[in-house]
Amino acid sequence: MLYFDHNATSPLCETARDAWLDASARYPGNPSSPHRLGARADAALSQAREKLAAWLGCEPAEIVWTAGATEAANTVLHHAAHTALGPAWISAIEHPCVLESVRGHFPKRHRLIPVNPDGVLDLEWLERSLKDHRPSLVAIMAANNETGVLQPWRETMTLCRERGVPFFCDAAQWIGKLPAAGLGGADFVSGCAHKFGGPPGVGFLKCPLKMRPLLLGGPQEEGRRAGTENVAGILSMIAALDLREQALKNAATAERIAWRAGFEAALIRELPGAQILGPSVPLDPSAPSANAATPQRLWNTVSAIMPELPDCRQRWVVKLDSLGFAVSTGSACASGKEQTSHVLAAMGLPASAASRALRFSSGWETTPSDWQSLLDGLIRAHAALALAS
Repeated sequence: MLYFDHNATSPLCETARDAWLDASARYPGNPSSPHRLGARADAALSQAREKLAAWLGCEPAEIVWTAGATEAANTVLHHAAHTALGPAWISAIEHPCVLESVRGHFPKRHRLIPVNPDGVLDLEWLERSLKDHRPSLVAIMAANNETGVLQPWRETMTLCRERGVPFFCDAAQWIGKLPAAGLGGADFVSGCAHKFGGPPGVGFLKCPLKMRPLLLGGPQEEGRRAGTENVAGILSMIAALDLREQALKNAATAERIAWRAGFEAALIRELPGAQILGPSVPLDPSAPSANAATPQRLWNTVSAIMPELPDCRQRWVVKLDSLGFAVSTGSACASGKEQTSHVLAAMGLPASAASRALRFSSGWETTPSDWQSLLDGLIRAHAALALAS
């Protein structure tokens, strides 16, 4: 089975696995315990905190360990809802962990920031609106999980800072694929290990020292997050991120962008009617933020509208799975009903097109031959689906 669903979760890499096994053996103690084993575990967490803070560009004390990006998002929205009276503004394409959290914590006082047809946040709308209103929080993801389109988080951070508005950036899809540098400038930043080859169930939140906790209990994480820290998982996450940051320093994304571009060109050529979402442009690693004029995408992500076929019930993802390819879809299609992705809907795509959306997301270990095999599989799947319809 060739795996092209890394944006959902990336398999545990060997470096992270080895780090987890090593940490499990070396640090069996509870970091809060007063004995030497507890102190060793606590010291290991402190070193991990310093490493992550250095990558992000923030203070180590601002890092809180979590069970993942969903917990982090809920913590931020819980804090904002209980410490300010204004509304929360989030982009219309946020991940469900942010979207549902804001609906729960700000049920009648939230606003969706629109995006353009390429899936990039409307910065002009945000700038105009901030002149007349002051929300409790602005939440903009760094990179979209469905399309891979990069969002103008740096520009948004500047706008919010100028107006004294707290800024939250969900960086789950960015970190481990693009340099983490600069993200620490946001008031709140979330990330999770399993998006870049670390273990599931581990993540972090960069936040102020004074934070209203979501989880109550012990005094861990300076009172900001109760519960015994997952030492082995955290050290495994840091090992995986160290591996990815080193690859990024060596400009390892350039050739992967070329592989993706070749796949996209061949897909459009071989399957007339296919459409790539989020136009491709050269990615400048020194200035990776997107803007409305030059939308950019993660090097690993292709979101495509597949050629139209009469019978939607014969799902592309099922056929590809039977051929040995794990991919995901941007919409659900069952029992003749189309359920449009909120991301694609925000981009203005009609339900008929969104029902044909597929997402192919590669990993660091994906090869050019894997992309070629995927293309061959799509051609075979299209032929089979067309014949069956």
